Amino acid sequence: MARSGRETARRTRRGVRDAEASRAAILQAALDEFSSVGYDGARVDRIAAAAGLSKPLLYDYFGDKDELYKAALREAYVQIRAGEEALALDALPPEEALAALVMFTMTHFRTRPWFITMLNTENLREGSSVAAIGDRREIQSKLLVKLADVLRRGREDGIFHRRAEPLEVYLMIASLCYFPVSNRFTLAEVFGFDTSEEGLNAHARRATEAVVGWLKQEPADAP
Repeated sequence: MARSGRETARRTRRGVRDAEASRAAILQAALDEFSSVGYDGARVDRIAAAAGLSKPLLYDYFGDKDELYKAALREAYVQIRAGEEALALDALPPEEALAALVMFTMTHFRTRPWFITMLNTENLREGSSVAAIGDRREIQSKLLVKLADVLRRGREDGIFHRRAEPLEVYLMIASLCYFPVSNRFTLAEVFGFDTSEEGLNAHARRATEAVVGWLKQEPADAP
């Protein structure tokens, strides 16, 4: 390749990297803003300033506030699914895989408070924006496929006796991890619940025992 061609290629790669970095910075700033003040209170100029970019550039990437909110909401799902993918659940024994998923879920909720707040905001909006994310089901399906494999292996190994659906199990996990994080302030004040990292991790271990114990039970209506 001639020198001019190599230089053009380098500039192109650098431009792509810069564009990706700018999008990532905008999305993270948007997650912080929308989760802090809600959709109505969010301001695009604050998001642009937090991302270190100009407001016109932000609009070039995302169009308007609605599209930016939708992109940020999608990013919230993409990030948690990417973290779950990194667990390599298919390489772990069934019980260990579930324990890893529960602890990851608790840690993600605890260390990324914007995730729960974004979900709360979207539910107040009756899911209007998430319904417009074209690949929303494909993003979520990756986890359900992995979880289905864990459950199948658990049954084949004679560990799990309940034929539970992946979504049923994930709803149990998400619910058990969601409540103590989303309500951590009131739980601490009213019940003295320990909402420190240690306290929440202890709850995650109890949640694992509950989920695994449920899967090990023979259903009462089993033939």
